[in-house]
Amino acid sequence: MKIKCPKCKGNADLAPDFTLVTCQDCNLEMSYGEYVKYVAHNDVTYSDILGDYAGSTEGQTAGTLDEWD
Repeated sequence: MKIKCPKCKGNADLAPDFTLVTCQDCNLEMSYGEYVKYVAHNDVTYSDILGDYAGSTEGQTAGTLDEWD
């Protein structure tokens, strides 16, 4: 499967079993978990998903039920 390379913005390949991301253009090779974290840290569009994959959500607040009204 083709996905966007987070390093060179070219086409990267995602292994069929979702374990490895590779890019022939810039020689990127990382696990899919590392890819998700890298994209979440470096692209503000996806930064909201970081809490799902990272152990720390430092700097983020969940709010209170009173704030949900």
